[in-house]
Amino acid sequence: MSDPPLSASDRTRHATRHWRTFAQLPTAFGGPVLNARLRARPEDFIVDEQLAFGPDGDGEHVLLRVRKTSANTEWVARRLAALAGVSVKAVGYAGLKDRHAVTTQWFSVHLGKLPEPRWRLLAEEGIEVLEQHRHRRKLKRGSLSGNRFQIRLREVAGDRDAAAARIATLTARGAPNYFGPQRFGRGEGNLFRAQALFAGAAPRASRQQQGLWLSAVRSQLFNEVLARRIERDDWATALVGDRLQLRGSQSHFLVETVDERILERMRSGDVTPTGPLFGEGEPLTEAAVRALEEQVAADSPDWVAGLAAAGLKQERRALRLDIEGLELEPVAETELDLRFQLPAGSYATTLIRELCQTSVV
Repeated sequence: MSDPPLSASDRTRHATRHWRTFAQLPTAFGGPVLNARLRARPEDFIVDEQLAFGPDGDGEHVLLRVRKTSANTEWVARRLAALAGVSVKAVGYAGLKDRHAVTTQWFSVHLGKLPEPRWRLLAEEGIEVLEQHRHRRKLKRGSLSGNRFQIRLREVAGDRDAAAARIATLTARGAPNYFGPQRFGRGEGNLFRAQALFAGAAPRASRQQQGLWLSAVRSQLFNEVLARRIERDDWATALVGDRLQLRGSQSHFLVETVDERILERMRSGDVTPTGPLFGEGEPLTEAAVRALEEQVAADSPDWVAGLAAAGLKQERRALRLDIEGLELEPVAETELDLRFQLPAGSYATTLIRELCQTSVV
């Protein structure tokens, strides 16, 4: 479902934006060392979704591993539902994937006692079913361990030795875990619509659409906290009052003393500092960390109040993005392949900008 158009008041707010755009957020390691063209073709951006579990092998749902080209996730869900003769509500998926790419991801379809459709008929529409398995439950959002990426960079210019050094730095130290620009919609429309929602002037919209707008506001506030910590050069440092998150978990704990045990866990990547996903309730941090987060909240009081009024709770998100299998491989004189794996909920764009200034066709 598409968002309603921006109203005249939304466009006025656009002229008085009070937040930093994604392009204005600071990088962690001195800016990109390469320039390149990105997404010249769909096959230049390949994403392979990794499920957090295996198929059950029986049940009323069918679990499908689908490869799609130049198609968004919701459109594929509608096509699967139509072929199966079920409501689109009977289709589940773990995450949204880029349209301008070749992506492999998982869907579930609740068939019940209906016959198995001829999934191969979707191939003419750019939807290729690679695997199908019976499963007992609908696939829920977030049921991922991560995503693997293979990205072709074209028309590459810059210092290749510096690029190799940057890859080593990112592998060792991680990247800022910003929410990517797609979180905010075209022209940051999700943020402007959220402002209208908080002011009681939003266009009519579904609960799902409003949820996207609220998520965009939380994401922008998180990005601002992370940006200020990067500017202070303590975004990947454990501070008294921080909440440290356990790697591979949503669990976190308060740092009361930064001792050798905490420092060693930071060095090993076992824990990482977190930033706020604002909502109702008191901040979860203390000391100078809490003061910084409260300053960000004070700069956008309507946003923070609106999130609390919507019933969202205080949550945390890792400030540091851990990267696995990061490689940069030459494939032609002016072309490079960038390969890596990221955990669920993170954005390839936040990693790429630490290495490369890109233009999109």
